[in-house]
Amino acid sequence: MERVKERAKVARKALTTLRELTDKPGLSTVERDAAIQRFEYTFEAIWKAAQLFLNEVEGITANSPKSVVRASWQSDLLDEAKAQAALEMCDARNMTAHTYNEELAVSIYHRIEKYVDLLENWLGAIEIRLED
Repeated sequence: MERVKERAKVARKALTTLRELTDKPGLSTVERDAAIQRFEYTFEAIWKAAQLFLNEVEGITANSPKSVVRASWQSDLLDEAKAQAALEMCDARNMTAHTYNEELAVSIYHRIEKYVDLLENWLGAIEIRLED
């Protein structure tokens, strides 16, 4: 359980850094790209925290981000709508990691605020369950 709590703590720190760059007017391209990079590592931290939580607390093995999202839905960490949005977020995360395209960067940046809320919800659900 301590490993799960530590992983959640790391994920919370990553989410805090991402939130710093959301909804900021007049963002430069460097700041936008930094926000996308923060989205990438925050997403990684949270899905891996969820993966460890599912394994150690729920006894569920899930090895990929999408399988962790689906298992999070089954374990009531995410509701159906949030799970669907999280699956779309996985696709966005994969696009940022494998290609650079200005249009894609702008599109993903504009979705980051919604993703921050989703990531906050997902991590918050894990943290609440860890308190019980």
